[in-house]
Amino acid sequence: MKKILCLILISFLFNGLLFARISKDERQALIDLYHSTNGADWKNSWDIDSNCKNWHGIKVVNDQVVEINLFHNNLSGTLPESISNLVHLRKLNLAFNAISGQLPNGLGRLKELKVLKLEMNRLKGSIPNSIGLMANLEELSVFNNFLSGSIPNSIGNLKNLKTLNLSSNNLRGAIPKSLGNLTQLESLGLFENGLYGDIPNEIGNLTKLKELVLANNRFGGEIPAEFGQLASLEIFQIQNNDFNSFENLGMMDTKRFLVFDYDKDDANMDFKDINFSKTRMADTKFEDDED
Repeated sequence: MKKILCLILISFLFNGLLFARISKDERQALIDLYHSTNGADWKNSWDIDSNCKNWHGIKVVNDQVVEINLFHNNLSGTLPESISNLVHLRKLNLAFNAISGQLPNGLGRLKELKVLKLEMNRLKGSIPNSIGLMANLEELSVFNNFLSGSIPNSIGNLKNLKTLNLSSNNLRGAIPKSLGNLTQLESLGLFENGLYGDIPNEIGNLTKLKELVLANNRFGGEIPAEFGQLASLEIFQIQNNDFNSFENLGMMDTKRFLVFDYDKDDANMDFKDINFSKTRMADTKFEDDED
């Protein structure tokens, strides 16, 4: 009997050592994610009684959870608020699933996060203002959801952002001028929302921008002359809006463009022999993978 008790005690201590390396809050946050998104039905499920270092899509470095990659893994349900306890995360990829509900307000606590990929889900509600607290974020991709409300001004605080894709949602309102602060931005996708108003001149500050996709909204006014400052731009799509003047497009050096789509055929404008056969309708072309 004493031997059995000793074995039970050793087993308990051994399991305790396995799990103690990752904080209790982090482990519980992972378990909450599993239960909240119907983990038993995932393509690659977890044995939540085992060491979480061995769970599919989880990366642990120095006893901290730094990556969750559950891309295309049949997640459904909602994101738990406790996901904000994974404060060491650098990458969170839950794209191409069926996650519904709203984005947790506590997302802003993930201040070490560099990549947030939630595209191709069923998320609704507004983008929380706390998103602006994620100062290290380099990629924010939530296209093809049901997000509503306006683009929060706080996004302009994400000074390291290189990719911002909010396309194919139900966003409304104007582009905040604060987006002009994102001087490292290389790709901006706002395609197919209900955005309206004039394009802010501050967009001209985004001199590293290679892709600008604003098609299928209700933007009006004239094309900002500051678009001429976007010297790195290669993909430019603004069709299916309500602009009343395209005159300033003539200030853009269109020889470098791979895609140049707009509505108006103005014979008086000189586009420097751009090959319009290369152009195409705007689409959400930011593809994902399992890397």
